[in-house]
Amino acid sequence: MLHTGLFELNAVAAISAHRSFRAAATELGISPSALSHAIAVLEKRLGVRLINRTTRSVSLSEAGERFLARISPALREIAGAMEDVNAFRDTPTGTLRINLKERAAHQIFRPVVGKFLRRYPDMNVELVLEGRHIDIVAEGFDAGIRLAEAVPQDMVSIACGPASRFLVVGAPDYFARNPLPKSPSDLLNHACIRRRMPGGKLYHWEFEKRGEEITLDVPGRLTLDNDGLMVEAALDGLGLAFVSDFWVAKHIADGALQAVLDDWTPPFPGLRLYYPRHRHMTAGLRAFIDLLREENKAERKAASISAVGKTRKATAAKTLVAQT
Repeated sequence: MLHTGLFELNAVAAISAHRSFRAAATELGISPSALSHAIAVLEKRLGVRLINRTTRSVSLSEAGERFLARISPALREIAGAMEDVNAFRDTPTGTLRINLKERAAHQIFRPVVGKFLRRYPDMNVELVLEGRHIDIVAEGFDAGIRLAEAVPQDMVSIACGPASRFLVVGAPDYFARNPLPKSPSDLLNHACIRRRMPGGKLYHWEFEKRGEEITLDVPGRLTLDNDGLMVEAALDGLGLAFVSDFWVAKHIADGALQAVLDDWTPPFPGLRLYYPRHRHMTAGLRAFIDLLREENKAERKAASISAVGKTRKATAAKTLVAQT
């Protein structure tokens, strides 16, 4: 046991977290065969089997579970100590792994991720796009990004952008052939682009107005599980899409799409970055959060200036009308 190094101990922890030699090897930056060899050497040295391996599954043995339970506090302390030292560097170093959905990736990529990589040249960023909700701790992520309502209650979360809305949109060509819906129930007579959720279920469109809530299983011949494709389908006049305003704001502004039932789709809290409350925060994650807060502050300032500008224009217009 005197010759057992930190790498072998981290290898056991990684395999336990991922339940996969391939995924654990990717996290550790080695080949699966090298990882398998390291575990075999450790098991031979200890004289017990730590990992149960079959063609279908990977799991810790009873001895492996007890071994990991004893070494985990020490591994966390060592990782924390290394991060404390990292804080004394001019810039942080390491890899930041974030789990998020496609919309979140598009929203933060240019204003945050690109700037982060330029500001901190010793940091690497890995974004993993995934529709299903996962345990970011068990899967080895530093943080996740989801809508506020989907953030686990035991996590610390930080705003990652403004409030959001889902909008029903269609192309002018579609509305030239079909009447504008006046209420959500009118959608039952329209061609709608249906949404398949990550778990396999069809999403029922949800509406709310002054406390009245309506949920509809809308009809439609086209079912998709990707927002970008839904927008393309709507632009092609194939039906009505129900998507985040993030995806369609530009198309609405240039007239390629028209939003309907606007008063039935109120805003709700937008994206939030979240991370474990009790885990030691890495220097890289701390730097990313600081940059995110900078961007949020700049965005709020820009929105405030824009609002003031609109108010002044409206006031000037009223004054002009009064004078004429």
